[in-house]
Amino acid sequence: MTKARIFRPAKNAMQSGLATSQNWHLTFEPETARNKDPLTGHISSSDTRQQINMSFPTKEAAVSYAQRHGVDFQILEPKARKRIVKAYSDNFSFDRQEGNWTH
Repeated sequence: MTKARIFRPAKNAMQSGLATSQNWHLTFEPETARNKDPLTGHISSSDTRQQINMSFPTKEAAVSYAQRHGVDFQILEPKARKRIVKAYSDNFSFDRQEGNWTH
């Protein structure tokens, strides 16, 4: 039976928005090891399922697809974002907690 991972990818460090990290993805685990071509040094595999990356709008849609097609899956839940809400004026507050004033 084929194994798959269902996950929501993390936000790219080079972007500020969350547009590409809202969908859930289903990717297949490799069934065979990758091997190195002795002549060219390129790495290849005979397992073509490694190239598949399906995108779903919800986790339930991805799970439903995997169950319909008999794919054994593992769900990787995303970590919750820790947000520190601050205002710009907090940088100049007299009762500021972080660091000491240098000017």
